Amino acid sequence: MRQLWTVLPYFRPYRTPMFWGLVLVILANAFSLANPYLLKLPIDALTANTGTDPNVIGRTVLTYAILIVGIALLGNAARYGMREILNGLSRRIEVDLRNDFLRHLLRLDAGFYNRTRTGDLMSLATNDTLAVRQAAGPAVMYSANTIVNFVLGLGVMIWISPSLTLAALVPMTLLPPIVLWFGRTIHNRFERIQEQFAALSTMVQENLTGVRIVRAYAQEAAQAREFDAFNRDYLKRNMHLAYVSGAFHPIMGLLTGGAMVVVLWYGGRQVMTGAITTGDFVAFSYYLVLLGWPIIALGWVVNLFQRGAASMGRINRIMATEPAIAPPASPHPPPTGAAAIEFRNVCFRYAGRGDGAGMG
Repeated sequence: MRQLWTVLPYFRPYRTPMFWGLVLVILANAFSLANPYLLKLPIDALTANTGTDPNVIGRTVLTYAILIVGIALLGNAARYGMREILNGLSRRIEVDLRNDFLRHLLRLDAGFYNRTRTGDLMSLATNDTLAVRQAAGPAVMYSANTIVNFVLGLGVMIWISPSLTLAALVPMTLLPPIVLWFGRTIHNRFERIQEQFAALSTMVQENLTGVRIVRAYAQEAAQAREFDAFNRDYLKRNMHLAYVSGAFHPIMGLLTGGAMVVVLWYGGRQVMTGAITTGDFVAFSYYLVLLGWPIIALGWVVNLFQRGAASMGRINRIMATEPAIAPPASPHPPPTGAAAIEFRNVCFRYAGRGDGAGMG
């Protein structure tokens, strides 16, 4: 995850849209969390006044129904704006990162390109920058959404019943070690996938550029078998990642389901003893369901962050490479008139060899 710190400077030009995007995150979650409370009020009113005039009951239900629909519309509008701003911002960060990557490649010397495969650079400029964009956009958006939803929802649940909230959170104690283990595993497996994709891209690029040589030596079948082997290995690595990612969501759902069972058992007893009202129980169950999605989405967020960190680490290794011949700090201007060109005390050598051919 440390590799993603190098993405932070790309957020600076977009501080204003980032601020408004986070404001909309808070508003969207506030509107969503208001609906269970609006559902609680008419339930308590109806259960407390069983002999009320049916017309009064009808007006009460209609009033709260209109409020719930209005709050839902406002919440969805805020959620749309949140996604439009934060996801659009991540697209611009992706463009800036790719431009910086290209500018850095143009500074590097020919020896770097002799050592580095073209497929690696193609993979870095496409798949890896895409993974960084997803970490800088959707992952940040859903992280903020999870934190705000969890803090606000947990605060309301504690206000309804501290003891019921404590009981509901018991299954969640297993969450931190599970997230840490899955995060490390996803990071390592995604890095292996990107390495294999780079090798596969290099193989395709070399065959396309050297197709005449391949056909001249009748190596079509051999190259096809090699391509199939690369593809099988790429599929195998992706399946290993899919096994881990696929197990994450059911485990998160299991923890949420365990919390719901605790609420049904312990919360039902509190309703029967009069510790909480029926409306409180319904609202609490609603809040627990709302907290379930951020917990499940946490698996996807961890996945995106780990993929982005692995990809940014690969990009950082290229960005940290300096050209073998650095441009002078204060270059001399070329002469204006005619000038002779001479080579003195220079030589040529292939990369990795110590001997060189002198040129006088």
